[in-house]
Amino acid sequence: MPKSIGVKCAALAASVLATVGVTAPQAVAVEEPAVRIAANADAATRALAQADPGSVAAAANVCGSGYELQRGIPLPKGTDPRERLATLFSYGNGGKGCVILDNNVGNTEYMYLKVCKMGGGGCDTDAGNFSQYAGPVRVSSFVCAPVTAKMARTSGSTFYINYKSDYVFPCN
Repeated sequence: MPKSIGVKCAALAASVLATVGVTAPQAVAVEEPAVRIAANADAATRALAQADPGSVAAAANVCGSGYELQRGIPLPKGTDPRERLATLFSYGNGGKGCVILDNNVGNTEYMYLKVCKMGGGGCDTDAGNFSQYAGPVRVSSFVCAPVTAKMARTSGSTFYINYKSDYVFPCN
């Protein structure tokens, strides 16, 4: 091959590679799956979901498909969401409810989560030492379902989270 053709081929190849490199698709960061937020979710829940979509999506995935976020409660109650030690998430799917107590400490902690049907009967509990979350605890007839969420270093130590509410799902 004559030298001028070789140089032209090399230049053409470099030009093609440069063009391909510029126009080739780039790797794109995959966004967290969107979690539906219930129409009756409060402003604090919406703000938490916007500020920490990864945690909201991860907890929803534990519940399963089709669930929408009802409430997100930073714990201890009244804590700035950025300084929370745990987050209580409640999700609904038709007539079913699912609750997760998300461990935001980063260590294995004793966690206790109890959810009951409206009126306080038919309770389900998840308790133990968890590094990520307690739950999912599921409940049918979830409207106005009472919930208890606790967290401590060990099961015998003083709870630094001791949250109880008459409902974790909105009362309609």
